[in-house]
Order: sequence, then structure tokens, then C-alpha cells
Amino acid sequence: MDDFSALDYVYMARAMRLAAKGRYTTPPNPNVGCVFVKNQQIIGEGFHSKAGQGHAEVNAMADARAKGYSLEGSTCYVTLEPCCHYGRTPPCAQALSDAKVARVVMAMRDPNPKVAGGGKSMLEQAGITVQTGLLATQAEQLNPGFLLRMRLGRPRVRLKIAISLDGRTALANGQSQWITGALARSDVQRERAVSHAILSTAQTVLADNASLNVRVNELGSLAEQLAVPLRQPIRVIIDRRQQLSGNEPLFRLSGRVIRVIDRPATHTVGETLLVKQCDNWLEKVLYALAQLEINDLWVEAGATMSGALLSAGLVDELIVYQAAVTLGDQARAMLQLDDLTELSAAKRWVLTSQCQVGHDLKFVYQPKEAIL
Repeated sequence: MDDFSALDYVYMARAMRLAAKGRYTTPPNPNVGCVFVKNQQIIGEGFHSKAGQGHAEVNAMADARAKGYSLEGSTCYVTLEPCCHYGRTPPCAQALSDAKVARVVMAMRDPNPKVAGGGKSMLEQAGITVQTGLLATQAEQLNPGFLLRMRLGRPRVRLKIAISLDGRTALANGQSQWITGALARSDVQRERAVSHAILSTAQTVLADNASLNVRVNELGSLAEQLAVPLRQPIRVIIDRRQQLSGNEPLFRLSGRVIRVIDRPATHTVGETLLVKQCDNWLEKVLYALAQLEINDLWVEAGATMSGALLSAGLVDELIVYQAAVTLGDQARAMLQLDDLTELSAAKRWVLTSQCQVGHDLKFVYQPKEAIL
């Protein structure tokens, strides 16, 4: 286990805060922050803001050089292992070596098979001292979707449900706008914005006339604080009956729309992702979305799709907005699930956070087995 000084923690914490600045714009890449220190002084810092643009290390080096500092003999604090391959940009490990950096402290290794220790090896071969594991738990929290995709081969799935006090999502006639208040709906826009893609169904799109985009006017000052313009999440629509015509509102907005079908297309509408019917079809859909480099999938769908994802064990986080309103026994249920005959078979969840949003409550749950 590497030994770290109090100042090491301070500089890495600064790199973490920088990394978080890219959380709305970096997908499919991870959020990464970097700080260069020389003689106990920060000489340069940066973060990755968008795929195809400079990585955190390169941006931090440019910042130091713009200020007139030499990087030779400095220490680099970075939240994720520097890359060692040519992708959209050259390898950062080589750039650090060329700059004659003396020491690299990285919070965690990159599980991406293209890196996976290769960056560390490249640095060590160049004679650079490399230490790993500083604030590793916090670094994991910066990129839960990216890390899950690299480790499990599917996106992180976050299911959102808005319910009444009596656990209903809409009136019996389908009317649901709006159960929750304006502040809760604004919070949903921020959650959409941080997600790489939004998944729904053709039935929901048609019933709600849904656009499933980020309404920038509801983000407040957030949009102005971003380093690069906000990107709209990819809209992923399950359309097994091929009901969408292409005339729906979501097709008239900017951003990608991917229609997921299970048999050859009868007509062309947006992008099409064909996943042939099988027993674990939803899981296969997630694997296919991971191949498209989708990290975080935000789900807004009806009781059937939401229940199917939960039953299949494919939900990593359940976000419930509860409004102070009652809708009655005939209103629509929040989930469609199979009946249980034994309580021991019930899926258990752990409440990880809760807060009040206006007059509504927001609860965040994770599967109990994921917490243990």
C-alpha cells in the first residue's frame, strides 16, 4: 500500500473537483481531473470536457506552460490512470514521459482493456515514480457508468419513477402531467443532462407525446457554467411493434434517436438497432447499447418496462419522486411485477439518499446485493 502525505490528499481532492466539471459533457469518455505540483505549488490544472478534445493531463500541461512553468521534475495528480493508446487523441502517458514529470499519483487504474495498467507500465518504463490508490473510492464515484460498462459490458441503468402518496403514477385515463412540482421536474432535467442516454418505449412516447430531451430553460444557471455546450442525451426507444412513424416530436429535435426492434425493420425511422428476440432480450439490448459506448442509461417508461427491468435485475439505481397528492385505487400502479408466493423472494433495496425537492420527496435506492 502506497503511503501518501496530507498534501497528496489535498492535491488529489482538487483533481477530483476538476473532474466533476465534465460530468455533463464527457460521455462516452470518463470524467478525469489533473493537477501538476512543483515545490508544493500548483503550477497547472485541467479536466477533460468532451470526447475528442484534450484529456485532463494534456489540458493541465498546457495550463502550466501557458503560465511559464516547466513540468520537468513535477508531480502529476490524476484521478484515472493515464491512457497509453492512440484513440481520438495521443496517449497521455507518453506526453507525461516527454515532459519529464518525476512522479505520477493516480487515484485508480483504468479498467478499459485498452489501458488496464498499460499507462502505469509506460510511465514506469520511462523512469517515472507511479503511486496508485489515493482516494480510490471517491474516484470510483466519479465514473460509475463508465466503470460498470468496462467491467460488466453494459451501461449503468437508473430507473426514474414519479408517484403519488398512494404509489400511483397516473390517473386511470393516463393523465399524469403533472404529479410532481416544478422543482422536482427541474431536478429530473439535471438527471437527464448527466445521463448519456434516455431509454423509453414507443408506447410511452405515443401516450405522452414525449420528447425525452433536456429542457435547457429548466436547468437554471447550470447551462452557463459548462465548459462546452450541453449535449442532448441519445434517445433510445424500445419499439418492438414498430409503432413509431417518424412524425413524433422527439424526431424533430436535435440529437440521436435509436429505435430498438427485434425483427427486420418494416420502415426507416431514425437509427435502428436490431436485437433479435431471445429469453434475456433486455439484457442483450443493454449489451448492444454498451457497444455504442453508452455509459449511463436513464429510464423513463411505463409500469411494464420498468417492472421488466427490475425483474431482470438490470436496475442499478431506482430514483423515486413522491408527490404530496393521492390518486385513488383505480389510478395506474408504479410497476408491473409478477406475484410472489414467498416473502423471502422479494427483492430488497437500500435507501442511499433522500431529500426534499420543493413540496416533493426524492428517494434514491440501490439493490441490497450491490451494497453488501
